[in-house]
Amino acid sequence: MIFSEKLQLLRKNKGLTQEEMAERLDVSRQAVAKWESGQVYPDISNLIQISNLLNVTIDFLVRDQECTLNIPPKTTTTLDKLIEFRLEANKNTYAASMNKTASTRFDSHDFQYTNGPFTYHDTYLGGEHFAGQEAIWQDGKAVYAMNYMGRVLEEQFSGNFLKEALMRADKKMPYRGPEYYQSGEYLYKCKVMGDFSWFQGYEEIYCNEIKVYECYFHGGLIC
Repeated sequence: MIFSEKLQLLRKNKGLTQEEMAERLDVSRQAVAKWESGQVYPDISNLIQISNLLNVTIDFLVRDQECTLNIPPKTTTTLDKLIEFRLEANKNTYAASMNKTASTRFDSHDFQYTNGPFTYHDTYLGGEHFAGQEAIWQDGKAVYAMNYMGRVLEEQFSGNFLKEALMRADKKMPYRGPEYYQSGEYLYKCKVMGDFSWFQGYEEIYCNEIKVYECYFHGGLIC
């Protein structure tokens, strides 16, 4: 992921508009817009301010990087199994409209799936504006969790298309859906920073180039 993409994702995850970030950094909104579009690059003094504001290192901001898994070799086998199970559970719960369970909280929507030592549970509140959490247990111990919050922006949104996209998550992008997925007039996009052990991301759906849905999420392994 390049600087412009990281800056936009970090800003949105912090809940700032371009105008609000510009005010915090004492620059113009146009400057922030140009940074995020990749037209220009901030100077070192602005990079320092951005680093402090977003609570990340300058090195992280300026280094272009792929969001690959960076796990010590001794844990790779276990991690691979966990990721495989997460993808398997994804295809057997909400995205497939399967394995819905009784509410665990007032007015919550819950899904649960178990295979071998792993159990997956997804619970969320709301409808067009929603918030929820996925979690995975191995032999009864919590090992992974991911929180998400999203909203429908326009009436053209299709829940069926979102489910189609989520079903296409793979080992490269095992968090929500794939990096890109298009079907007819709908386009799904997902950006993630980090790896399966610690990550944050943003997904959005467009219909005929109009953004109709967005969702922020973050999560990782639990020790």
